[in-house]
Amino acid sequence: MEGSAQIRLDEQALREQVGAIKWFHSIELARGITTPGTDATAERVELLRLPEDLSGKTVLDVGAWDGFFCFEAERRGAARVLATDSFAWHGENWSNKEGFELARRALGSAVQDIEIDVMDLTPERIGTFDLVLFLGVLYHLRHPLLALERVASVTRGQLILETHVDLTWMRRPAMAFYPEMELAWDPTNWWGPNPEAITAMLRAVGFERAELVTPDSWAYRLARTARHSARNLRFLAQHGVRPPACIGQGRAVVHAFR
Repeated sequence: MEGSAQIRLDEQALREQVGAIKWFHSIELARGITTPGTDATAERVELLRLPEDLSGKTVLDVGAWDGFFCFEAERRGAARVLATDSFAWHGENWSNKEGFELARRALGSAVQDIEIDVMDLTPERIGTFDLVLFLGVLYHLRHPLLALERVASVTRGQLILETHVDLTWMRRPAMAFYPEMELAWDPTNWWGPNPEAITAMLRAVGFERAELVTPDSWAYRLARTARHSARNLRFLAQHGVRPPACIGQGRAVVHAFR
C-alpha cells in the first residue's frame, strides 16, 4: 500500500513540475505523462529517417532544446549522447534548460550536456561523433556556411540536417534572406535556403555525399508550399503584418556523409 501511495505521490510531483515549464518538445516521461510541447516532435522522427539501431554509436545533438532526440538516440542504443545548446538554454527567448534537465532526471537518462554555441564547436572542445543531429537550427544562424563548417568538423560519420527551406521552385542553389521578421514574425529567422543550396553547402564544407531524403517531386514541392504558405499567411494576418512572399517555403531533411 505504501509503495502505491509513493508512486502516486511521485507521479503527482512530476505532473506539477511538468506543468511549471513551457515546453517545445513533446516527451513521454512516464506512462500517462507527456510534456505539452508546441512542436509535433514524435511526427518528425519518421521524416528524419533516424537509424533504427544506434548500438555502440556516439551521437551529438546540436541545438538540443528539451532533448527529445537525445533521449530517442539513447533509446535506440547509442553508447554516448551529447546534447549541446546555447540560445534555447540561456533564456534568450521564452525557453530555458529546465525542460531538458527535468526530462533527463525523469527518464533516468545518461545523456551528457555542454552549453556551447554552434560557432564554438570544435573537435578539441567536444570530440567527434558517428551521428550528428542538426535539426531546426540552420535558418536561425547569421552565418550558415560557417556554422556548417563547425558542424562538419565534429562529424566523423553521418549528419542529419532538418531546416526551413525557401525558393524551392528554383533548381539552382539559392537562399532567401529575411532581414527583419518576414518569416513567421520571428526576428531569429534569417535564411531560407533551397534544397539545392543545402546539399551544395554541405559538399563545400567537406561532406562527400549529401542527399535530400524528404520527397522532392514538383507535385510534392507545390503541395508543401501551399500548406506552409497558408499557415504563414494565417499567422501573419493575426498579427496585422503584410504577407511575405511565401511561395516556395517548406521544410527539408538532408542526410550527409563524410
